[in-house]
Amino acid sequence: MRLTPATELEYRCKKLQEQMQYDSLDAIIIVQNADLFYFTGTVQSGNLYIPAVGQPLFMVRKDAGRARMECGLKEVIPFNSIKDIPSILTSYGYSEPKRIGLELDVLPVNFYERYRSLYPKGLFVDATPLIRKVRMIKSHYEIHLMKDAADQVDMVYRRARDIIRVGMTDLDVAAELEYIARKDGHQGLIRMRGFNSDICYGQIFSGTDSAVPAYSDTPLGGMGLNPSFGQGAGLKLIEPNEPVIIDFVGCVDGYLSDQTRVFSVGELSDRLMRAYDDMLKVQTLMMRSAEIGQSWGALYDICFKCAVDMGYADNFMGSKGSQVSFIGHGLGVEIDEYPFIARGFNKMSLEIGMVFAFEPKVVFPGEGAIGIENTFYLSNEGLKRLTHSSDELVILN
Repeated sequence: MRLTPATELEYRCKKLQEQMQYDSLDAIIIVQNADLFYFTGTVQSGNLYIPAVGQPLFMVRKDAGRARMECGLKEVIPFNSIKDIPSILTSYGYSEPKRIGLELDVLPVNFYERYRSLYPKGLFVDATPLIRKVRMIKSHYEIHLMKDAADQVDMVYRRARDIIRVGMTDLDVAAELEYIARKDGHQGLIRMRGFNSDICYGQIFSGTDSAVPAYSDTPLGGMGLNPSFGQGAGLKLIEPNEPVIIDFVGCVDGYLSDQTRVFSVGELSDRLMRAYDDMLKVQTLMMRSAEIGQSWGALYDICFKCAVDMGYADNFMGSKGSQVSFIGHGLGVEIDEYPFIARGFNKMSLEIGMVFAFEPKVVFPGEGAIGIENTFYLSNEGLKRLTHSSDELVILN
């Protein structure tokens, strides 16, 4: 079991405290699992209290003993209820906070009301933008884990080349590939911050199913197995001469890498092959344009215009009426972190240490979807790729 180094946790908390001081916040209380893992190294149930100045306090309801083992922060203490927080803070010499940050994008209203009852005179604000800004710059430690996750998705890609054949169901393929990843240490869960944004290992489907839209904020959807989870792999049989999409998220020690590749048993139509080559061109354009200081929205606009100019206005990033307004998304502990290569994000710029997946895709209803996805990071030497499987569309015999 790999534990997050204490130096990593201390640095992350200090970076958040710098943001808090700039925004005049007295404290932030963190409870969401992804944020807890990032700042404490564990997801044991509790409240992480980060003051603007001083040591963070991780108050753990269940399980405090395990939290002490997994968390490298200095103060890990048991507590029973949110109502105990004021007395615990007083015992550690902290004064009553006036401006308090909460994860208002994900925090249940009942929790919010309980915090308000503790500090009725306090002003509660959304701390999520500050947390996102800290998390979007990856350390060397995080990049190392994401490189391991990239190796995992390459293992999945190589296995896909061996097993895909006519007559298998999409679910058959998904099960085989998920097994490979699971044996390599994949935790079996992909965290997304967005509300109701459930996802498993990724999206695996073929032919017409790959062009079926779904509720998820993704360019592809798929039928899934039933309406209770209406996306992803279903029971469709793979047929000759149709695209098989393997959009797979690798995960190693909580960190993600995202990759999409296309396979086919036999040749694809000229339209699909041309679209695939065009999506490679969009990816190349992004790689030339993604410079430090470039705004996220401007990068989106450049690549979106390229796709439209090539004739994909009604098919790029989803079928007409179901298109998404992004081409790339940040990665780390969650699959929808900063930065967003998306429409309208013109005031935020690319910085060294950012990691994002870029996924130009085209959807032709009734025929299938096509596209490419790789995970990139910005280094001192410029943009580099983490995922390293061949970009070639794989035609199987």
